[in-house]
Amino acid sequence: MTRAASTTVTADDVDAAADLLRGIATVTPLLPNARLSALTGAGVWLKREDLQVVRSYKVRGAYALIARLDETARTLGVVCASAGNHGQGLAYACAALGVRGRVYLPRTTPRQKRDRIAALGGDVVDVVVLGDTYDEAAQAAHEDAARTGATLVPAFDDPRTIAGQGTVVREVVEQLGAAPDVVVLPVGGGGLLAGALTWLGARHPGVRVVGVEPAGAASMAAALAAGGPVDLAELDTFVDGAAVRRVGASTYPVVAGSGAELTTVAEGRVCTEMLALYQSDGVIAEPAGALAPAALGDTIHVEPGSTVVCVLSGGNNDVSRYAEVVERALVHEGRKHYFLVDFPQEPGALRRFLDEVLGPDDDITLFEYIKRNNRETGPALVGIEISRPEDLDPLLRRMELAPPHIEPVPADSPLFRFLL
Repeated sequence: MTRAASTTVTADDVDAAADLLRGIATVTPLLPNARLSALTGAGVWLKREDLQVVRSYKVRGAYALIARLDETARTLGVVCASAGNHGQGLAYACAALGVRGRVYLPRTTPRQKRDRIAALGGDVVDVVVLGDTYDEAAQAAHEDAARTGATLVPAFDDPRTIAGQGTVVREVVEQLGAAPDVVVLPVGGGGLLAGALTWLGARHPGVRVVGVEPAGAASMAAALAAGGPVDLAELDTFVDGAAVRRVGASTYPVVAGSGAELTTVAEGRVCTEMLALYQSDGVIAEPAGALAPAALGDTIHVEPGSTVVCVLSGGNNDVSRYAEVVERALVHEGRKHYFLVDFPQEPGALRRFLDEVLGPDDDITLFEYIKRNNRETGPALVGIEISRPEDLDPLLRRMELAPPHIEPVPADSPLFRFLL
């Protein structure tokens, strides 16, 4: 029989997980990045977990847990909730070990991730799509485990999962031949961060570790402020791989006791980094995968000449999302703006708007007009893309002088939710 799982995780557990994963998880490349190095003045390396066997580091934690189950537990099967990547890791582990599994996904999970889970798991894994958030899927997975006796395989909140995920930084040190000065990691529920802190704290305590959360899903920062895990009142699910409402009971004490740094990055900044990774570096990153490099030069500053490793945690991005990625990036950069324009219902009104308001390099990207026959004016929602953020003030001054009443749509307006 397998001994009961410990409630804590140690550096030795991470080393043991690395032995279990040998020949199962890919030793992913650690590559220098010229763009980020030039931006920061440091030597920046990307740990390419997007090239992992399931295009995410999550397979490390899932396999490390399932491989330690005894025969009775394996016969009853396993179950998990996932935003997509953990489910792929579990599916791969189940197929490799011959264990039946069920994966619960929220409806926000991109189609590409759903299909990959089904393909990796084959006949031994069932996919269940339920709920609008990860937490709803997690509740369903808990109920399944209680009802069937299946082993719950948490995406982050289990010492065995944490140990498996901690092998990422252990591998980094082996590849560099020395410990880096700084390690930057994405943070969702905290499994990767807790595993990294555990191993580095014991083996290389001088390494600066920085965790990066999405601004709309900063559950670890909320937990540290409250003195324990708490539910976020609001959750932006765009960075779906890190959009967790409540961090783990196992991950929180590791992070809280470590003195590690935490920072947040706006979702729009994540989008600009996704596009830079794609256009400059030829890297297809999912939003959570771009979190760590997005923070460099934005909210994280490093010493010139230092060695910095960013974990690019996943590359399971649905190509259909790139239109939204581009839109969010333009808004974040201050180059895309929306306005409500009350046009007079008379010939030539639109022409005058184009001639008198738009600059030579401004472009209309959206025009939604509703004509009201019984009114003198008709409202239109107009999206305008400008070449540079500094072109906004001249545009606003021309709008003030123009005949139609023009009202900017602020980014915190409920109307903005229909645009992004």
